[in-house]
Amino acid sequence: MIAVAGAASRHAGVLAGVVGCAALAAWEVMARAGLLAPLLFPAPSVIAWKVAALAGSGELARQTGATLSRMSLGLVLGGVPGAAAGLAMGSSRRLRVLLDPIVAALHPVPKIALLPLVMIAFGIGEASKIVVIAVSAFFPMLIGAMAGVRQISPIHFEVARSCGASRVKVLTRVVLPGSLPLLIAGTRLALNTALLLTMAVELVLTQNGLGSMIWMAWQTLRVEQLYASLIVVSALGWFFNTVLERLAARLAPWHA
Repeated sequence: MIAVAGAASRHAGVLAGVVGCAALAAWEVMARAGLLAPLLFPAPSVIAWKVAALAGSGELARQTGATLSRMSLGLVLGGVPGAAAGLAMGSSRRLRVLLDPIVAALHPVPKIALLPLVMIAFGIGEASKIVVIAVSAFFPMLIGAMAGVRQISPIHFEVARSCGASRVKVLTRVVLPGSLPLLIAGTRLALNTALLLTMAVELVLTQNGLGSMIWMAWQTLRVEQLYASLIVVSALGWFFNTVLERLAARLAPWHA
């Protein structure tokens, strides 16, 4: 079954690659033939040249570095407490009953809507941007960690207690390994959400970062740079999700 699933996955990947290449070729031909407005749909070769030019000048590295710095700091500051709170809520029914209504009330609130309030509390500097990104990463990590603990069979806890395992050993030998697949899934969601909020914050407030570069490209009608920036953001999302997916397969091979 695993071999069949792997072969099907490879065939799907090849098919997706063929379709993507065909679409790009058709786009290129139509753009060169004047069938597409260059202001809206520049040729893929023009976009590729712009990506290469931005990379060669060092501009792409600077803007990407600024975005990754904000996103990573917000992800750590929000994700680590979120994971700890989720593990605690998943392990304690009383704590879950107490805090779950608060989580249910706050989680749906658009985090970008908190930006004005956060700016009042933390000022208009870099701190307010990091706080908003951290808040956006907090809830996916919390929910993923809590769900990961709750799906562990109670038998595992009973066996650990019957063997005289301390709370620390129950945490390290039962809770963390058992919740790891959903914890990594929560990390993927938190990372994607943090990247989304980073882009939103940079579009509105910052003078550097990929979001700022997208905004400046729109304001100056440099559409090829806008496409180039979006391609880089998409590549970052694909890279992070692929790494986490492979990490999950390596750390939790028992989980389908």
